[in-house]
Amino acid sequence: MTAQVAPAAAPAAAWGGVLALALGAFVLVASEFMPVSLLTPIATDLGVSEGQAGQAIAVSGAFALVTSLALSTLAGRLDRKLLLAGLTVLMIVSGTIAAFAPDYATFMVGRACIGIAIGGFWSMSAATAMRLVPADRVPRALAIVNGGNALATVVAAPLGSLLGAVIGWRGAFFCLIPVAAIALAWKVASLPSMPALRQRQGASPFALLRRPAVSLGMVACALLFMGQFTLFTYLRPFLETVTHAGPTLLSLLLLTVGIAGFVGTALIGALLKEGMYATLVAIPLLLAAIALGLIGCGASVPATALLLGLWGMLATSAPVGWWTWVARTLPDDAEAGGGLVVAIVQLAIAGGATVGGLLFDRYGHPATFGASAAILLAAAMTAWLAARAARPARLA
Repeated sequence: MTAQVAPAAAPAAAWGGVLALALGAFVLVASEFMPVSLLTPIATDLGVSEGQAGQAIAVSGAFALVTSLALSTLAGRLDRKLLLAGLTVLMIVSGTIAAFAPDYATFMVGRACIGIAIGGFWSMSAATAMRLVPADRVPRALAIVNGGNALATVVAAPLGSLLGAVIGWRGAFFCLIPVAAIALAWKVASLPSMPALRQRQGASPFALLRRPAVSLGMVACALLFMGQFTLFTYLRPFLETVTHAGPTLLSLLLLTVGIAGFVGTALIGALLKEGMYATLVAIPLLLAAIALGLIGCGASVPATALLLGLWGMLATSAPVGWWTWVARTLPDDAEAGGGLVVAIVQLAIAGGATVGGLLFDRYGHPATFGASAAILLAAAMTAWLAARAARPARLA
């Protein structure tokens, strides 16, 4: 068995590289969810139903899941700087294929490409941050990278809708290509060479689950995202039917969620530095309380706006907490652990959306939001158990 070589401490924090990764994250997330606001024109132009056009999200998610599990094995000894640059080139290829796709099948090839880029990038995000900044700055670096995610969440849907109306859906996709090209040039200029680290024998994603603290942490992470998307996927029909939000108010409420999420992502680093597991337990507890609060106060616009602001602040910043957990719990296996996190998050989002939809159609929003609260409470409990399981390792 070969011991893995720990990454050498960087002589100075490479914050330029961190910012380049944040810009790449922005383009990735914007590309991933761009079809949401452009389904109708995409379907009309390509001659398919809106449901078929919506499968563009499912296809990218499926390829992201497979890539996240296989990347650390397939990438082998490739320099991680070159790998990140290659994934960014794939983003540009994806946008180009989507913008000029003559038919539905070609368009879906472009969506598969962005899925590969998504799975690869997020699998490597924690491991890359650990090599760019000192250990005590990793939460801050991850918060900056996820800030690109949060910013894309705020602007992607409204910007896509606006661009689609002005220059068409193809033009909206094409507008992301120059931004991706800037991210590529920035990464090439600012990222240091990052040779592949020697992996321990058996350090595959699933082998990591043999450790109780890791398996419990992964379950807690999965439950958090499942509970979150059990509710969030059906937020719009809730706001339209319970809060009676018209188009303008609906846009403002969703914008509130996005802006609050951006703020939360900027603030969570300090909380993680003071108490990582306490933060990981508190976030799902508070989200569960908000879910129950929306059941009781959903008819009030001010109360709903306040609760949604708190929801956005907590839910959008939660990934930073779990990427920090990967960096601290699996310092020698951050790529394999990151791939496993990406995979379970993709599955959890799909599971939450499915469960929430079944309950929403049959019993209405109280059942959906109540189920979300129950799942989030289970996430908090499991995170607490993961903290207890990790304690002997920290004291050893």
